[in-house]
Amino acid sequence: MSDPRERSQPVSFLTFLFIACLLFCGIASATPSITLSKESGPPTSLILVSGRDFEPNVGVDIFFDTKDKALVVTNGKGEFHDARIYAPRSAHPGKHWVTALERNNDKGDQEPFLVQTNWSQFHFDADGTRLNPYENVLNRRTVKGMGLKWSYTTGLSVTSSPAVTNGVVYVGGDDDNVYALNASTGAKLWSYTTGGAVESSPAVANGVLYVASDDHHVYALNADEGTKLWSYEAGGDNLPCSPTVANGVVYIGSYDNDVYALDASTGAKLWSYTTGNGVISSSAVVNGVVYVGSWDFNVYALNASTGALLWSYTTGGPVTSSPAVVNGVVYVGSFDYNVYALNASTGAKLWSYTTGYQVASSPAVADGVVFVGSYDGNVYALNASTGAKLWSYAIGAPVYYSSAAVTNGVLYVGSFDGNVYALNANTGALLWSYTTGNQIYSSPTVANGVVYVGSDDYNIYAFSLTHGGATRRVARAGSTSKRPDLKALRPDFSLKVSKVGSQH
Repeated sequence: MSDPRERSQPVSFLTFLFIACLLFCGIASATPSITLSKESGPPTSLILVSGRDFEPNVGVDIFFDTKDKALVVTNGKGEFHDARIYAPRSAHPGKHWVTALERNNDKGDQEPFLVQTNWSQFHFDADGTRLNPYENVLNRRTVKGMGLKWSYTTGLSVTSSPAVTNGVVYVGGDDDNVYALNASTGAKLWSYTTGGAVESSPAVANGVLYVASDDHHVYALNADEGTKLWSYEAGGDNLPCSPTVANGVVYIGSYDNDVYALDASTGAKLWSYTTGNGVISSSAVVNGVVYVGSWDFNVYALNASTGALLWSYTTGGPVTSSPAVVNGVVYVGSFDYNVYALNASTGAKLWSYTTGYQVASSPAVADGVVFVGSYDGNVYALNASTGAKLWSYAIGAPVYYSSAAVTNGVLYVGSFDGNVYALNANTGALLWSYTTGNQIYSSPTVANGVVYVGSDDYNIYAFSLTHGGATRRVARAGSTSKRPDLKALRPDFSLKVSKVGSQH
């Protein structure tokens, strides 16, 4: 009888060959792959790129579109981690490509990155500046070529200001509805009916839309579907204030005299602070402090975590203007005809500028200049440090609740004369205007090369660059850069090896 061990040897050898073949084939078939730390963001976004299944210890160039942005060296496993590149300031809204390519051959991988210059809440950001720093399509030269992209008709006036994020325009209507519209076409995606007019401007964060209604409720809706997640009932007859979302908290004022802080996930009240009259000013939230105005003539600074009063400053009239906070200074308007600059830490007045009538609109701040409209029919540009007037533009009709938006050297504002204006932010010269069918309370929003605004003629308008009646490609949300051919990409041999990418 033969030894059983002798019979098992051929089987073991064949098994070994089979496993070795599988391993060899697996290694041979492996192709490089990369992952990005984020899928979308504005120009200048930091993108961390990681890769695997490259050749060990080889140079890999990281491209944004066709521009070589970084050089890394893979480790002994053919991997690299967290190579740092930035989306270029000039990258237009739409799909772009990140490529990782071995320097000595054409082996690599590509992943898309969506550039967006979203405007997700009334202030643009929680600091209240109404400045979109990322806009790179519209500027002082190109804005003269704007035309109507689309309009959407609601059931009543549109005093709400639009929020724009991820290719969707969100806006309230005085017909009691909140609307979600396709940003490219104006087609309605969904609407949600509340129990009162929605004069409030929506805020969108983490896939949730927050908005207030004159039925004295704050609503949280699924931004994709419009389904209600929660609502919070505040006091007062109506609630026209626009919410500010910061650090997982919704801050909003009410005609019941209170400022509320609500948990953004659940709607639970975290705290409230009672002023001496109604609050329709939207809050600015900076460095743990909430700044807000009230009809009781005061500007308040509250602890963002507890609602405790830090200071208040008394003006000569109601403060419906929403504060903007920049470099330790609070800028805000008052019905007493003045624009104020207050020390953000103490509330001490730094300066004030007197216009010809009430200042109900909120200031925009950019490049050391405060831009604000007045009921006296003028738009003012003031030195942010001194309050000195740099220029004014006479519209000839009141600029009431429409607040200026500023981006890329252009100022946008609406007026009671039914026009939306684009002014040179440096000089105040008129660059462009468009006449709607009625007065404008809504504040313009500028995102992805498009200006959005509502009008009392029941419409929401979108304006973009036009050429021969067709929208320019660079202004169309979702425009796509051509996917680079790996063989056509050329490395930048002047690049030094990134230490971040090689030390893993």
